[in-house]
Amino acid sequence: MKSVFDFLVEPKGERTTSAKEVNGKQLILNTELQNHQYVSRIGIVKSVPTAFETEINAGDEVIVHHNVFRVFKDIRGDEKRSRSYIEENLYAVNISQIFAYKRDGEWKSIDGFYFVKPIVSKGKFSLDKEEPLVGIVKYANDTFETGALVGFRPGMEYEFNIEGQRLYRIPANQITVQYEYEGDEEEYNPSWT
Repeated sequence: MKSVFDFLVEPKGERTTSAKEVNGKQLILNTELQNHQYVSRIGIVKSVPTAFETEINAGDEVIVHHNVFRVFKDIRGDEKRSRSYIEENLYAVNISQIFAYKRDGEWKSIDGFYFVKPIVSKGKFSLDKEEPLVGIVKYANDTFETGALVGFRPGMEYEFNIEGQRLYRIPANQITVQYEYEGDEEEYNPSWT
């Protein structure tokens, strides 16, 4: 099966991330269907669109928008699937809903997006554990290199948990400055990730 304008993607593993294995037992983290934070955001590309060329290939892992694999309740309380749903474990995903792809063990962000790792706050009197609006680029594409220390606009911290790392997806046009390293920046990764 192929699509003209959309990628055909299946979720990697379960459709949700609401349970974790702890000491051989399953721990339920969330029983709420509506919470988007527990929807899986990693999928595997089954086929690419035929209408245009893309850097993403069939077999690549992709990071997608939280609404792609989401199940929710409508106004009547009936369970509904996202509009991307085609059939069991197959979803039509528009290029605008894909933020990064993984090939040969390495993540690369799609043009227009960066994934930024927060850093530990250096403020002596601050109660914040992470430095606000500053981070280290982890997955890049063209303008900033991986490892660059950048600042971004408030409200752009769209959070992802990718391979045990808490990262923010930042649109490229919302990164405002690239800082020089002082040498004492430390990545912030809370224990719950």
